[in-house]
Amino acid sequence: MASKNSSTFSVLGSDLAIKGDIKASADLHIDGNVEGDIACTSLVQGESSKVTGAVEAETARLAGTVDGSITARELVILKTARITGDVFYDALTIEQGAQVEGRFAHRNPKKAATAAPKGDTKPELQLAN
Repeated sequence: MASKNSSTFSVLGSDLAIKGDIKASADLHIDGNVEGDIACTSLVQGESSKVTGAVEAETARLAGTVDGSITARELVILKTARITGDVFYDALTIEQGAQVEGRFAHRNPKKAATAAPKGDTKPELQLAN
C-alpha cells in the first residue's frame, strides 16, 4: 500500500515504543507502540501494534489497536483491528471481525480540499483529485 509519489518507507519494529507525535513524508509500517498523533502519506499497522492518538493518512491499513480518531482517504480495517474513536474516510473497507467503537463519517473530498487555508506554510496532507 505504498504511495505512488514516494519510494521510501520507515518501519517501526515491534520492539519500539514511541512517546510523541510522528510526522513523516515517507510511508510508515508500525509494529510497535506509539503514544502520540501520526501524520503520514501511507500507514500500515501490524497486528501487535498499538497507537494511542489521532491517525491522519492518505491511505491506511490497520490491523492492530488504535485509541484515537482516524482520518484517511482510503481506509482498510482488517479483522484483527480494535479501534476506539471516530473514523473519517472517503473510501472504507472493513473485514468481518474488526471491532470499532466510535462514529463513522464519510468525508466530501471536494469540500475538504476547498476548505483548506491558502496562506498556511506548514506542510499538510492534501487530497488527490
